[in-house]
Amino acid sequence: MTKISVFIATSVDGFIARKNGDIEWLHNSGHCEVDKDEDFGYQVFFSTVDALVMGRHSFEKVLSFDGAWFYGEKPVYVLTNRGVKIPPHLKETVSTLSGSPREITQKMEKLGHHHIYLDGGVTIQKFLAAGLVDELIITKIPVLLGSGIPLFGPLSKDIKLQHIDTQAFKNGFVQSHYKLIK
Repeated sequence: MTKISVFIATSVDGFIARKNGDIEWLHNSGHCEVDKDEDFGYQVFFSTVDALVMGRHSFEKVLSFDGAWFYGEKPVYVLTNRGVKIPPHLKETVSTLSGSPREITQKMEKLGHHHIYLDGGVTIQKFLAAGLVDELIITKIPVLLGSGIPLFGPLSKDIKLQHIDTQAFKNGFVQSHYKLIK
């Protein structure tokens, strides 16, 4: 069985980006100084996953960042029905997929992936609605945006969560870890 995890940051009011997709507020939260050596548990989490599944908009956003490719040699699957341009230097590790969340999960299992890192607002919402997400690790950044792209969307039924842990960081970030009760 493939485990599907979300590791993401939101504003306190639950937005992952501004309406135009801008995420600069993640790095420029006013009084929140981030120690350059602090990764908020990301590397430990990332070491446990063997593939990433992300939406096209998230992939295009990551490509816009200056610097190295964040995901190294781990396979990255970009969900798209329209296609996406994959830069030549990433063709060995990045590919596209389409289908329902259940079909995507089945493809991941057939490919031998045991722990998936799921990223992208709409993608996360669809997998949650399908009951396929196993855990959420959400870091709240102490800023209110008022509007933007929400992490969560409408649901046809409640999704019950079991709280695993919450950690407060010196800079005001608060990270909570939840397991979804199925």
